[in-house]
This record gives sequence, C-alpha cells and structure tokens, in this order.
Amino acid sequence: MPSASPADSRPQAAAGATATIAVLLVAAFVVILNETVLNVALPHIMSDMHVSATTVQWVTTSFMLTMAVVIPTTGFLLQRFSTRTVFALAMGSFSLGTLMAALTPSFGVLIAARVVQAFGSAIMLPLLMTTILMLVPKERRGVVMGNVSIVISVAPALGPTLSGVILAHFPWRTIFWFVLPISLLALVIGLVRLKDVSERGTLKLDLLSVALSVVGFGSLVQGLSAVGSAGSAGTGEGSWLSSTAGGVTVLTLGVVLVALFVWRQLTLQKRDEPFLDMRTFRYRDFTVSVAVLALGMMTLFGGVIVLPLYLQTGRGLDTLETGLILLPGGLVMGLLGPLVGRLFDAWGPRPLAAPGAAVLVLVMLGFSRLQTDTPVWWIVTLQIAMSVGLAFIFTPAFTAGLNPLPPHLYSHGSATLSTLQQVAGGAGTALLVGVLQAGTVVTTAADGSTVTDSIPGVHAAFVTAAAIAVVVLVLTFFMRRGEPTELSHAEADAAA
Repeated sequence: MPSASPADSRPQAAAGATATIAVLLVAAFVVILNETVLNVALPHIMSDMHVSATTVQWVTTSFMLTMAVVIPTTGFLLQRFSTRTVFALAMGSFSLGTLMAALTPSFGVLIAARVVQAFGSAIMLPLLMTTILMLVPKERRGVVMGNVSIVISVAPALGPTLSGVILAHFPWRTIFWFVLPISLLALVIGLVRLKDVSERGTLKLDLLSVALSVVGFGSLVQGLSAVGSAGSAGTGEGSWLSSTAGGVTVLTLGVVLVALFVWRQLTLQKRDEPFLDMRTFRYRDFTVSVAVLALGMMTLFGGVIVLPLYLQTGRGLDTLETGLILLPGGLVMGLLGPLVGRLFDAWGPRPLAAPGAAVLVLVMLGFSRLQTDTPVWWIVTLQIAMSVGLAFIFTPAFTAGLNPLPPHLYSHGSATLSTLQQVAGGAGTALLVGVLQAGTVVTTAADGSTVTDSIPGVHAAFVTAAAIAVVVLVLTFFMRRGEPTELSHAEADAAA
C-alpha cells in the first residue's frame, strides 16, 4: 500500500480533477434519470407490445435485479481495472442498452436492453464515489458529496415528469432517443478527459463469491420486490414467483445465500483476497452511517411509493399529475445538496442529520393523517419538508461514512453502500406496501359491489415509516465526522 493518500499526492485544485468529477457527475445523472424515466411509459408499452401488467413489470424488475447483482462486483472491478476502463465499460454498456431499447422490435429485446443498461448504471455511482474519495481532500468532501446528492435526488424526480411530457407528444421509444445522445456525449468526453485515479491491485476473481453474489443478491431483491408487488396487487394473479408465497421463498433463499457470501468474504479476508471486503464494517463511523442511509432509504419509500399510490388510488389523479406533485420535493432536495455539503465541512454530520431526522419523523406523522380531501398544497408542502429532512441526512451520512476508510477500502466501501441502498429500497417497498395492503378495508355495498378504502392502509404505512424515522433520529446522535485513516489491513484488524 502506498505510504501517502492519493489525495495528498495530487494537486486538488487541478483542472484535471475537476473535469474528471464533472464528467462522472453528468454520466451518473443520465444513468440515474434512466431508472425512473420509463415508469410512466409502462401502460404505453403494454398497449404497443400486447403484454399484460404482470409481464410489463419486468421492464423495471429486470433493471433492479441486474443492479443488485452487479453492484457488489464493483469493488473488485475498481481495484482490478483503471478508472478510464471501468468508465468506458459502464457508459459503453449503458449507451448500447439505450440504443437497443430505442430500436427494440419485441418485448424480449427490450428486457435484454434494460439488463445491458442496468449493468452500466450499477457501476457508475460506486465509480463516482470512489473517484471523489481519491481526488478530494477531507475538508472539501462535504460540498462535493452535496453535488452528488443533486444527481441522486433530482434525476429520479425529473424522470416521471420528463417522460410524461415526452409521451404527451411522441411514442415511448422517443424516451430512449432523448437519453442516447447525452450518454454518448458523456462517453466521448470521458474517454478524452478521464485519467486513472484508482489504486489498482492484483485481486483474484473468486468464482464462488461471484455465484453467491449473483444468485444471493438477485434473490434477495427479487423476493422483496415480489412480496411488495403481491401486497400491492392484493390478489393471487400472476406467476407463483410474483405471489406472496413465492416472494417469501425466494427472499429466504436470498438471505441464506447472502449469509454464505458474507462467510466466504470473511474466509477470503484471512488471505487478504476478498471479493467484497467486509472490513469496512470495522470502522464505526462507516457502520453507523450505512445504517442511517439504509433506514433513511426505507423511509424515503414512504414518499416515493406509498404517496403516489395514495394520490392515484385514493385521489384519482393520473401519473403526470402525480409526477408534478412529487417534482418540487426532488428539486429542493437536490438544490440543497451543495449547501448541506458546505455546512458538513464546517460543522460535521450530527448538527445536520439530527434535525433532518426530526423533520422526517414529523412529516411521516403528517402524511399519516392524509384524507381523500386533503388539500394538494398541503401534500406538496409535506413532500418538500420530507425532501429537506432527507437532504440533511443523506449528504452527511454519505460523507461521514466513507471518510474514515483508508484508500484500499474506498472501492469496497462505495460498493457496499450502494448494494445496501438497493436492498433497503426493496425492503422499504415490500414493508410499506405490505402494511398499506394489510390496512386497506374492503367492504360490500348494499348493491353487492365491492368498495375499497385504502386510506386506513395509507395511515398505517406512514405510521410505520415514522417509526423507522425515529430509529434514524436515534442513530444520528452517534454520527461523527469520520477522520480519514491510513491503517493497513493488519492494523485495522488489531484496532477492531
């Protein structure tokens, strides 16, 4: 291991470092925008390709599963290959998948295109975070991570609104033609401007780890998704895999295989050859911050999953109206990122994250009192307040969690954090949608018709989200700034 951090050996004000991070930010914005931009188009795809609602969900499910499978491998990729090579692999795959989707002649090709897209998307965010840790000194990481929060927050918020506008005038394939030139431009600029900033090692590819990771994390996310989807549908329709029983079975398999994956990494660590290094959890600040981020992601899904269901089923709004209501919160969250980052550099995480979590608790309790006649302006106000609270949680947690890691664990820490975000998102969806469905009241009217009242379920789901937010609030009091360390593996083991 080198005796000095790359952050110490490179001029931080150099134009090359700024250009590298800027290129990666633009690329990450494009790939994260792609995650939500297609959701509104699903009914159009059903009509055009003559597929059922159960089948069309694989457009998003295949993307999510591929992300869950690929992200754990990024720690290995970032240590074995140069920054430029990994970027070319990520954006090249994403651009190829986008072109395939734009030209797709059938639903099967569309699914394949989404898998290729997701492969590139999964690599991009860990690559961005690892590069920032390599290039940016500790005292400026807060504000740079704040810029990352713009990508993470604004891109998903813009997706449904952007696709709604496009679909109002053009066919659904136009969405991919809109994204493709931007991704190709980012690819070309990256190939010209990016320099290698990674610490390349000689890790061997452990095939057993790859197999356990692919099947384990894929089953975990698919199981969580199936449980949540079955709860949302409230019926036994569809395949066994999409049923509650099937989801629980696959989820159980995923838990077992992920446990075996962790055991395998602990075994490989004795030879200093882990596929995904678990020694990141021996750094207290990383562990606390990851817990805050994971539970924060679960709470976030109270806003991005349950709230749209309430607006569309309880209020009868269409997808474009729903997207416009959710848009201000996402924009506010992103715009606050750089400010929160600067405050983090000055104050540290606790003075920001604790008030943010307190706001989150109050907002979830406010959502738990929604009715069918609640004014839209109040819903928008609560949504914006939720975004403000999350902005004051996520940027400090990202930075404080990755700060204490030594350079040889940067890529593994970024991969671990991104993986747990995906799993937490699936868990949040399954839990809150399941609670919503369990609380929904179905009655029979005098004329024999069925009347469904989802409001009690909405209340129960948001109370559950508020309880999770309380745990987040408690954890924020244990957060610290996280001082960078240069400990070797042996020294980290001894300290632990």
